Amino acid sequence: MELINNYFTALQTLNSLQIMLIVAAVLIVWFLPAMIAAVLNPAHAKYIVVACVPAGFSLIAWSGLMIWACTGKVFEKYKDKVAKDQQASI
Repeated sequence: MELINNYFTALQTLNSLQIMLIVAAVLIVWFLPAMIAAVLNPAHAKYIVVACVPAGFSLIAWSGLMIWACTGKVFEKYKDKVAKDQQASI
């Protein structure tokens, strides 16, 4: 209980600029998969943005979104190679 009281006491001492910086940092981290997807996985970026909202509450779901956001161009890069390998094996 004392820990919670100390936490709220610390929050009361923050000024509005510090609170805005904390909120901005939280939002940047929360939507980091969406920002990465805009660059690395633009085909699925809109789905990742929508999925970021509930996934921010779960570290496991957020981590899954990070993986999904980072793997977009990797699949595109190796898709042609896999198609050539399949044609060669036939």
